[in-house]
Amino acid sequence: MKNTRLSVLAAALTAVFQPAFAADETVSFDFYGQANVALRYADLTSANETELVSYASRIGVKGGSKLENGVEVIYQLEWEVDLTDLGGDDNLKSRNQFVGLKGNFGELTVGRRDTAVKYLQSGFDPFADYEGDIKNIFAGKNRTSDTISYFTPLFDEWQFAASYVLSEDALVDDGKSLTVTYGDKKLKRTDFYVGAGIDRDVNGRDIERVVALTKLATTTVGFMYQDQQRVDGTAQADGFVINAVHPLGDFSLKAQYQLLDSGNGDRSSIAAGIDYKLGAKTTLYGWYTGQDFDNLDAEQRFFAVGLLHKF
Repeated sequence: MKNTRLSVLAAALTAVFQPAFAADETVSFDFYGQANVALRYADLTSANETELVSYASRIGVKGGSKLENGVEVIYQLEWEVDLTDLGGDDNLKSRNQFVGLKGNFGELTVGRRDTAVKYLQSGFDPFADYEGDIKNIFAGKNRTSDTISYFTPLFDEWQFAASYVLSEDALVDDGKSLTVTYGDKKLKRTDFYVGAGIDRDVNGRDIERVVALTKLATTTVGFMYQDQQRVDGTAQADGFVINAVHPLGDFSLKAQYQLLDSGNGDRSSIAAGIDYKLGAKTTLYGWYTGQDFDNLDAEQRFFAVGLLHKF
């Protein structure tokens, strides 16, 4: 049933967009996704378990069409799919889904999209979507509905971004997310990358975040500092993340440590892993993550071996 639903969805999307692509060379269309499944062992406080887990597997379409005066209309429609557990209507979960305009003025979109502050950790976190993800310790990984997003063009490697989140509750203020960045996260155009951002009234939190990436020889090292609190001023906490990724032929070694200090006790996580490239778009991986939450009096350990294929 899962495969049938996904095949029908892919065929429908192709049928809708492919005629426009064939008729007009200025129209772009890309059907993409990734399948990511791991065998995971979890050593939890109350029990141990071994299971197959789908880690943010997804499908999507994105593209655009050139208009006049160098302006382009762009769109993205993306869904998360579960390859192991969920079925039926629960097997599709909305991710970034928006439409907008792009040109010399930058990029302006409306819809559901990652906030500007969330983009700061995109490409920074080597354990994104796994148990070692920053989101399991720190707030700020928000994908918000009713969002107006704007990204400026690059100004000598500087870029500004803003997200405005419209509140559907009259008693809740609209959310604002603002960032400024310098450089290239892949460190191909620049020797380092730095970014700073703030959230105000986004998902009930106020956040200040700073990230930095650079290379020491061939090893990419990263640092993040964050201060966060609820919008009413309670639950203040601050902490940092340090990580490193080292290429070794077809292998890639990675490690990350996180610590968040709050009035309820520390929350920390340490993760280490290894990736092996089976091909340009296929990766075999294994990792370990340990988490220690003082406020929950809990220690958790996770081990996983998985296969990631992008298309």
